[in-house]
Formats: sequence, C-alpha cells, structure tokens
Amino acid sequence: MASKKPAAQTPRGLSLNLGLNSVSAGHYGGWSGELAACEFDAKDMAALATGRGMKATLLLTKDATRAKVLAALRAAAKTLVKGDFFLLTYSGHGGQVPDVSGEETDKLDETWCLYDGQLIDDELYLELGKFVAGVRILVLSDSCHSGTVVRAGPPPLGVLAPELRSKMMPPSVAMRTYEAHKAFYDKLQQDVAKAEGGTVVDPDEALAGVAVSTRLTKIAKRFKARAVLISGCQDNQSSYDGQHNGAFTGRLLTVWNRGNFDGNYATFHAHIKAGMPAIQTPNLFTMGPVATFLKQKPFSL
Repeated sequence: MASKKPAAQTPRGLSLNLGLNSVSAGHYGGWSGELAACEFDAKDMAALATGRGMKATLLLTKDATRAKVLAALRAAAKTLVKGDFFLLTYSGHGGQVPDVSGEETDKLDETWCLYDGQLIDDELYLELGKFVAGVRILVLSDSCHSGTVVRAGPPPLGVLAPELRSKMMPPSVAMRTYEAHKAFYDKLQQDVAKAEGGTVVDPDEALAGVAVSTRLTKIAKRFKARAVLISGCQDNQSSYDGQHNGAFTGRLLTVWNRGNFDGNYATFHAHIKAGMPAIQTPNLFTMGPVATFLKQKPFSL
C-alpha cells in the first residue's frame, strides 16, 4: 500500500506594524516630530493582519526603538520559511542622512525615523535580505521619501496645503541630527558595506524592478525572498498625516474594503493611486522573483 504524502503545511504569516506619533527630542536635536494618526495607522494594519490569519507585533512611538524593530525583523527572518508571508508596515516621519558608503558623496540615504534613532534604508534592505528564498514580503511605508531612496529635493512649499501635516523630517533637523550623531550613522552604513562584501547595496537599484516590468537588476536578482514595496509617495513628494489615518493608509484601507477587494497587488496599487491627490502619488517596487506573488490577492497567506 502506497504511503500517503504528508499534508502541505499551511503558510504562516507574521506582521510587524510600526506607528510613531513622535520621536525622542533627545536624539533629534530638540525636535519631537508630533503627528496625529500614525499610531492609528499601525493599529489598523495590525488588525487587518490579524484578520487575515497573521500574528501581529505592534510597536508604537516609544516602543518603536531601533533595538526592538531590528530584533523583530531578525526574529521573523529566522522563523519564516518558503511559502510564508511577512507584512511590514511603517507610519511616521521619513528622514535623510548623507550617504558615506557609496561612490557618489552627494547622495542622501532614506531613513525611517524610529523613536531613538533613524533606521537607514541600507540597513532595512540588509535585514530583508536575510529572509530565506520563497518567503513573501510586503512592505507598506506611509512616510516621506518613501518612493525608493531620495535623490530629489523636498516638494516646493507652494504645493503644500496649510492644513496638511507633512511626514517629512525638516531638512535642517535631519542635518542637525546627523551632525550630532555622525559617527553612529556613518558606522551603520560602513557595517552594512562590510556585510555586503565591501559594497553597499544601493536600494535605488534593488527596488528598480517595477511590477509592470519583468526586468530586474543584478542586485534585485540576488534577493532571495520575494518583496513588494508599496510606498506612500514619490521621491520628491511628501506623505501626509490625518486625524485618524494618514492619507496613504486611509486610502489603502478604503480600497481594501474589509477584504472585499478582489484584485492583485498591481491593481491594488492602481486603485490606491487613483484616489490620491496629485501632491501624493504612491509608488510600487519589487525585489526578487515576484511574478507569481504579484498575481495574488493582497495579504493572502
């Protein structure tokens, strides 16, 4: 009698949801970056994840420290296997630090403004690169400078409606924070360079495989997991805060419609983008072999 094949294991899902309504003025040169809706964004995304069968970790404001975020990312990378799903959402300020590890000294690296210090995009890419082949990763970033990596300046002041709160860390604060902690941020970038064999992975290249294209860069091809990033805005735009949700997260939840949305990731992004104001245009980028992943319904295990 032929032995039965073992039953396929149900894919697991983990979610890490970050929302910061302020940051530590002690680290950011006296600036606390007050926002209103970021904790709501994180809570709503955690509820969505839980409803889809994921185990959610929620880190809000003072708990969203560099140590806790990195520990949660590394724990997820060690836990998940091929076929599993990881959702990472961030709502808060986007910042910048000078790129000291690349060939072009005038570059700026994108950051997420965590409570006690910034998480540099190079660090985030390195952590996501630790997930094993076949893990599906969805990153939703409701912050400024979230298109890929900032290479353009902030939007002209004339396009900002006075009642809107931008999620951009003011450039003066960004430089003041960097100068006060220069050795710390420079070392973070140098450590990533060492981990990558002496050259830092440029997320501009790593995120260059747009969903509608089959072309992926050399760096993206080296990415073992399958990652989709839907960001709140283009590189030269701001993401905006609201009363209950940020503009991007609020629109995303409306399109999702409590699970009644019936398209794939590409159409999900298109529907979100269609309902956003011209001053904030969400972006979609990919890393790794994502062709099959992109055809799935969002948040599917």
